[in-house]
Amino acid sequence: MLRFFLVFIWIAIISFFFYPPALITSLIPYTKHIPHILARYWAKTILWVSGVKVKILGLENIDFKRPYVFAANHQSQYDIFTLLAHLPIQFKWMAKKSLFYIPLVGWGMKACGYIPVERENPKAAYQAILKALEIIKQGFSIIIFPEGTRSLDGNIRSFKSGGFVLALRAKVPIVPVSIIGTFSILPKSGRRIRPGNVTIIIDRPIDVSKYTEKEKTKLANLVREIVVKNYERYKIK
Repeated sequence: MLRFFLVFIWIAIISFFFYPPALITSLIPYTKHIPHILARYWAKTILWVSGVKVKILGLENIDFKRPYVFAANHQSQYDIFTLLAHLPIQFKWMAKKSLFYIPLVGWGMKACGYIPVERENPKAAYQAILKALEIIKQGFSIIIFPEGTRSLDGNIRSFKSGGFVLALRAKVPIVPVSIIGTFSILPKSGRRIRPGNVTIIIDRPIDVSKYTEKEKTKLANLVREIVVKNYERYKIK
């Protein structure tokens, strides 16, 4: 519980210092990539204070010069910190809108150009897809959590197909991302942060040109199968 409190205080402090430069650079042409770089270091400090070490595998599978839609399993809030800190590309999140109301953190998300999603509002969700399409055209990748929310028991839930429509319409590959180890660090209902090791596996991109929007569920299930296989292989017994 003490570590949880210390990390919470640290996030508040570091967010206070990182938010102003992130906001300023987001408003200046030719420096809009800087907020994401700042967010990367913000996340690295949180992992350090938390005693979390991360190993990322499979970076050789991606071309750093092109955009993708990355689809990751969602075990913990630490999924966000680990991906921000260790996926060395410019990307944007699609995240639930309520996160954007968190003081400093939510403001920083807005400054970084992340995309709020209202899942209960089909019209707003569609607008989020359109915004994400524009961002992909600008050369940025998008990260989605197809489970929709964090796992309650550590098992990987079914993948919703909405985010896969984005890849199909943008005609960019889907990259399965497996995150192993964050659940034991901080589960969804937990109030205790445990130091630990996390493994991130970046799988080979899937060519979506072989699929139609009618096959979005088939594509979602394929990505989930890959993630589950990696999760079962690498998770700590």
